[in-house]
Amino acid sequence: MEWYRKNPKEIADELAVSMTDGLSTQDAKDRLEKHGPNELKEEKGKSLMSKIIAQFSDFLILILMSAALVSIFVGETKDAIVIMSIVVVNAMLGLYQEGKAEKALESLKKMASPTAKVLRDGKTLEIQSSQLVPGDVVVLETGDIVPADLRLSESSNLKVEEASLTGESVPSEKKASINLVEDTPLGDRHNMAYMSTIVTYGRGHGIVVGTGASTEIGKIATMIQTIDEESTPLQKKLNQLGKILGITVILVCIAVFAIGIIQGRDLLEMFMIAVSLAVAAIPEGLPAIVTIVLAIGMNKMVERNAIVKKLLAVETLGATSVICTDKTGTLTQNEMTVVKLFTNNKIVDVEGRGYEPEGKFILDKNEIKVEELEGLNLLLTISALVNDAKLEEKENQFRIIGDPTEGALLTLSEKGGINSKTINGKYPRVKEIPFDSERKMMTTFHEMAGKDENVSFTKGAPDIIIDRCSKILLRGDVIPLTEDMRKKLQEQNTVLSKDSLRVLALAFREYQKVPEEPSSEEDENDMIFVGLAGMIDPPRPEAREAIAKCKKAGINTIMITGDYRETAFAIAKDLGLTEKEEEAIMGSRIDSISDEELREVVKETKVFARVSPEHKVRIVTALRANGDIAAMTGDGVNDAMAIKKADIGIAMGITGTDVAKNTADMILTDDNFSSIVAAVEEGRIIFSNIKKFVYFLLSCNIGEVLLVFISILLNLPVPLLAIQLLWLNLVTDSFPALALGVEKGEPDIMDKPPRDPKEAILDKRMLIGVSFQSLAVAGASLAAYLISLDVYGIENIVEVRTITFTTLILSELLRAYSSRSQHLTLFKIGWFSNKKMLLATFGAFLLLMAVLYIPFMNDVFYTFPLNGGDWKIVLSFAFIPLFVGELSKLVYPFIFKEAKL
Repeated sequence: MEWYRKNPKEIADELAVSMTDGLSTQDAKDRLEKHGPNELKEEKGKSLMSKIIAQFSDFLILILMSAALVSIFVGETKDAIVIMSIVVVNAMLGLYQEGKAEKALESLKKMASPTAKVLRDGKTLEIQSSQLVPGDVVVLETGDIVPADLRLSESSNLKVEEASLTGESVPSEKKASINLVEDTPLGDRHNMAYMSTIVTYGRGHGIVVGTGASTEIGKIATMIQTIDEESTPLQKKLNQLGKILGITVILVCIAVFAIGIIQGRDLLEMFMIAVSLAVAAIPEGLPAIVTIVLAIGMNKMVERNAIVKKLLAVETLGATSVICTDKTGTLTQNEMTVVKLFTNNKIVDVEGRGYEPEGKFILDKNEIKVEELEGLNLLLTISALVNDAKLEEKENQFRIIGDPTEGALLTLSEKGGINSKTINGKYPRVKEIPFDSERKMMTTFHEMAGKDENVSFTKGAPDIIIDRCSKILLRGDVIPLTEDMRKKLQEQNTVLSKDSLRVLALAFREYQKVPEEPSSEEDENDMIFVGLAGMIDPPRPEAREAIAKCKKAGINTIMITGDYRETAFAIAKDLGLTEKEEEAIMGSRIDSISDEELREVVKETKVFARVSPEHKVRIVTALRANGDIAAMTGDGVNDAMAIKKADIGIAMGITGTDVAKNTADMILTDDNFSSIVAAVEEGRIIFSNIKKFVYFLLSCNIGEVLLVFISILLNLPVPLLAIQLLWLNLVTDSFPALALGVEKGEPDIMDKPPRDPKEAILDKRMLIGVSFQSLAVAGASLAAYLISLDVYGIENIVEVRTITFTTLILSELLRAYSSRSQHLTLFKIGWFSNKKMLLATFGAFLLLMAVLYIPFMNDVFYTFPLNGGDWKIVLSFAFIPLFVGELSKLVYPFIFKEAKL
């Protein structure tokens, strides 16, 4: 309902409430039963059982479980136990890592204010905000968090900071007496106060018109819950790969089974051969290795100030092609800061960051002291005295209590050595004319210690104050303000405003005696003009560098904000986002175009201003429809829907609201935009490493399948048993694959454009590489198998299989080194540059020795100890896949006439 269109009396009548006495206790109780508590309904989390089921839903895992069941059916319980152990370990790893992320977020549950001041039975009471009901009359004071959606019934100089809801960095001035027209944007509803926003100045009363899910925040929370979660690019690719492998396994098993029946083999034997093939074809270690590598990536992210809530979101960052970022608090500091002063006909630049009271004053590119420029000390004095804000320091962090604009002026005076407490003690305030939105001024009256005269200081809108001044302070003298001077002051105000600065004018007036009853008509005229102060919510210094890195990495950055177009464009230009004004558009334009048209608009637009939450979702949707992998950063409630809709949602950990944090896939613990770039880099490295070990594992597995398949075609005994293939896939292959998963990133990984999200894990070069390597692995192992068969004969099949088993393991351990790069030879990257690979291959080799030379291991894996002659056969063929891998790197560019990848 459009409550902002109705006056307070209409609403009081409609909701049956007295604006002076509020609701009765009984009436409030009845309404609470009808409407429910004033709380946001939390989305029901997944149960432990549903999380466990999700871990077993992968296609490859299902095939492994089927293979385990077949093994039990044919009496091979050892194989079944090993297979199910793999599945369980993988599931536990996934649950453990996601559980860790959930624990890191347990403190982010409550957002709304815990208590509220309300009129009940004619008395002002403090109650739990959850007990508020429609019709309650709420009392608002400076510092309060608005506990529900209110139609204001009274207001006195009321200002509310709505950045978390609208994205505007400057508090909104509220006025209860105005009625608004239909379709007034949220940020312009000056007669309303919304749940979770903060009162920064003044006081007021308001009638509760929305609680819980009926508030603006509640509507956003409901919309968030209706947005379905989608699979990440890596999930889609691994699922696709799993299905291809699974279908291939089934077809090969059927073919082999048919061949075996034709050859007249035993039915039970063929069942076991089919299980062996399934085990050989499926890289059992792949799900666990992906989980472990992503988990390692998560831990690295934490070191780089980012908490990733879901494992697969780590990789999604690496594919990011567009970052949609909020302005306030994300690209900017969300701390109003005075950056320019005009006094004594001079422009002074002010340095410093946020509310930290340190910074230099620069005149004509040279640092100056306050006393070196006439009028500057007085300007800073006025800034400190016409001020109700307080500057606090806590744990080396400065923050403002009160209005951000006043906070900026207070910080300015502190930079000049004027302490607020000291100056107010020296010149005590005796009277004041508070700020209001009609006059756009505030005046305070002070006694001047040791002097007969008193003085009033005024700050406010430049056009009004310049008009009300009759004199000007120039070169230490007070002289008449001529029309020509007045015009030049207005021009200077325009110059500062065009830089998207919020400009305030400062003036004073001298009195023999402070007026008993000051009035604007009498006392805010005939003033002496002192100067102008231009302030802005400044960009984060590190954001500029981060955006430059994004450009170099081919990542498009788009600012999406609730602030005004001029302010947003000025910040975007300062950060290097854009130079063209036509690349900044208003949110109202989005309402007038179709989804198809918006898809074209987002390709050319760098700044979207005055947008609503619905606009943000449409923008992200349009980007994704164009094929982009879209990340959405933000800290406000207004960002939450788009954060969830994006491929990767990123919330700010310090300034971010709980709604944004709980919705996001990743949370930045330092609120630093540059941490996103580090996260993207980590994501790219992880995907590159995943490709490396998928390449390694698949060529190993396909080589094993070819070995078994060719042996069946030649009507020979199976060269390897299922338990041996499981050992190969789980131990021999998994350790080097893990080492590949922690390879350092290529030096130029952030100089390349984002990969095509449609690009398969197995690209053209990888497919060719897998083909060569599989044939080399199968050929070397088959040669060792045939020679050992010739030496020992079919009656000594255990010895023959052991030689084949050892040849295959050694060839894969050696080939792991070649898999570290698809195009750089080992002589370029260095044999020993990955210490973890050395440990992995050495460890796997020691385990092979255990399987060969420990008697009880011989019984489990059907092996026997090799002698010197056996090792000659093994070493004759084990190096072949390594040589083929290295040679293919040199030959590939010439055969396919492509640049090195």
